[in-house]
Amino acid sequence: MAPRNSSSVTEFILVGFSNQPALQLPLFFVFLGIYVLTVIGNLGLITLIGLNSSLHTPMYFFLFNLSFIDFCYSCVFTPKMLSDFVSENIISYMGCMTQLFFFCFFVNSECYVLVSMAYDRYVAICNPLLYTVTMSPQVCTLLMFCSYVIGFAGAMAHTGSMLTLTFCDSNMIHHYLCEVLPLLQLSCTSTYANELVFFIVVGVVITASSISIFISYALILSNILKIPSAEGRSKAFGTCGSHVVAVALFFGSGAFTYLTTSFPGSMEEGRFASVFYTNVVPMLNPLIYSLRNKDVKLALNKTLKRVLF
Repeated sequence: MAPRNSSSVTEFILVGFSNQPALQLPLFFVFLGIYVLTVIGNLGLITLIGLNSSLHTPMYFFLFNLSFIDFCYSCVFTPKMLSDFVSENIISYMGCMTQLFFFCFFVNSECYVLVSMAYDRYVAICNPLLYTVTMSPQVCTLLMFCSYVIGFAGAMAHTGSMLTLTFCDSNMIHHYLCEVLPLLQLSCTSTYANELVFFIVVGVVITASSISIFISYALILSNILKIPSAEGRSKAFGTCGSHVVAVALFFGSGAFTYLTTSFPGSMEEGRFASVFYTNVVPMLNPLIYSLRNKDVKLALNKTLKRVLF
């Protein structure tokens, strides 16, 4: 379908990854495999935490929410992406705006869930005697509520500003999902205000969450180094190692993606780079938090014995 030249666009064409028909089926199976692993891993972790009272602690409450966000986040665009490999890659205007809203909502929320998890580790290691009081159910619920509210506000800012634009020159989105920057390239009206909103919202989210996490782990590291025994230091490092890896993967891949797309002519590289934080990171998070986690392994063994025997 050729790009349309009309006064108003009612649907968009998602270009995806490749225009070569021979690659469509192999890519379909690759991303189907990633999606299946993401769904099984995150739903499995959600179920495991919900069924085992031993995992009803602040740390696993946050992990429960992280898995929930990763699951929903993947469901926002992956089913549509998979269907585009085997059928027409068309999405309606309202469908695109809806996808954009939920994509921004879950990405922004995940940033602040990771901040909450870093704060939880800070309290656990630096103020263990006050941990139960500081990380009470009310505090944990409030932290999650704020994460979702901030995510909602960011998504509303992005989507609201996008709805003010007129699309008339082209309807071909050079991406596999409705993202802010690829959509801005299609507008036939000024995008200055939209770009300002984008960089302010993204800048505030990344800066605030990154600084919060950095301060938490700087204080954690300082406290760990004061522990006299090597066994104690190793145990302390072990409790936050998984979270450090998850934070590095999410923020590292996200920052790389948006830095590459900030340069002229680099949208193509950004599209492929974004696969890591949109598809791979949600798949890896359940593995990162469970493979080296004794509590999760023990809960999994108990659950399997309960179900099978």
